[in-house]
Amino acid sequence: MTPGFPALEITLTSQEQKKLGSICVESNCPHLGVSGCTLGPDKPFSCHLYPLVYSPSKKTYHYDTDCPVMPTYIQQLKVKGSEAQVHLQGIKKSIERLELKDPEFLINNFEVDQSYFEIKKLPHSNSIGNK
Repeated sequence: MTPGFPALEITLTSQEQKKLGSICVESNCPHLGVSGCTLGPDKPFSCHLYPLVYSPSKKTYHYDTDCPVMPTYIQQLKVKGSEAQVHLQGIKKSIERLELKDPEFLINNFEVDQSYFEIKKLPHSNSIGNK
């Protein structure tokens, strides 16, 4: 996180709150190790989602414009089977489950992301992984 940015309280699903309590990123994530996230399978969904942002009211995907991987991610969305397509398909499946089990999380997560990040609509997302 760049100096000058306020701390970010990671939005957690109701199940994640029971397991993890809370996670606040002040300057660096306390769970970020040399090989990535140290939480393993307990990594919060909002961290899996990032740098994407999901609007549950509009059912649209957006992204953090400050994330340096997004130009590559957006290009990969055009390539069948790419890492970005696989990621987005997995995210869409998880969101379908959360819409049924924990819709309040999706609303809260979008409010936090929208207020914290500068977001822009993700191109090519509607044609990937739809039923």
